Amino acid sequence: MNWIEAIILGLVQGLTEFLPVSSSAHLRIVGEFLPGGADPGAAFTAITQLGTETAVIIYFWRDIVQIIRQWALSLAGKVPRSDPDARMGWLIILGSLPIGVLGLLLEDYIDTQFRSLWITGTMLVVFGVILAVADRVGRQQRHLDDLTVKHGVYYGLAQALALIPGVSRSGGTITAGLFMGYTREAAARYAFLLAIPAVFASGLYKLAKTVGEPQSGPYGMAETAMATGIAFVVAYVIIGWFMHYISNRSYTLFVWYRIALGLAIFVLLALGLISA
Repeated sequence: MNWIEAIILGLVQGLTEFLPVSSSAHLRIVGEFLPGGADPGAAFTAITQLGTETAVIIYFWRDIVQIIRQWALSLAGKVPRSDPDARMGWLIILGSLPIGVLGLLLEDYIDTQFRSLWITGTMLVVFGVILAVADRVGRQQRHLDDLTVKHGVYYGLAQALALIPGVSRSGGTITAGLFMGYTREAAARYAFLLAIPAVFASGLYKLAKTVGEPQSGPYGMAETAMATGIAFVVAYVIIGWFMHYISNRSYTLFVWYRIALGLAIFVLLALGLISA
């Protein structure tokens, strides 16, 4: 039965990682309704995100290679650090620092208290409303060439909020981008690129801690690996769909979905149908 559950969770991870609806929240919620009725755990979540983030690398391969090349050349002094791609590399490094530092400092809370479904439901609703406001009031005039150091810090702090299930890594980063006046597509693209260092660092860190240790969650390494592979395939398709969708549509669909899901969690918790 664990294999079937792992397949389901892999599909959920791939479907939700890049939508502003919080994949960690969905894994936490879906886990309650599977036969085992158990939280998949922070380690399972972080490791399966390696699959979805690999999909980002492949999808944005040309952009990533260009950014790394120009960043490396800027270190050697062969291109100015003001070069847009070189600057993007520095800003991604800068924006990755908050989530890295806070992830280590708050690791125990991330693995335990932050995974309460009461917190998850609250974050889904609250940040759904915030996303709606940002999507409505944002000027949507700036593009990635307009990124500044200050904006890079703000983006990084917003991404760090995703340490709490229900916020959404892409949702938090996109919301910050919209408030700062970036277009929907620019905010989403940067959210995906900014996530690469943080997700790989977190996933590999959890993977290193898990290998060779007794199984601490409901799924072993084999099931986790399969879920990661499934998440990769599904996520690659979702990235393309999402980038096309937001090119001419608002985030309203995701806002209402977040609010409805958060309220549904409250009802299920109040009725005792699921455990926090």
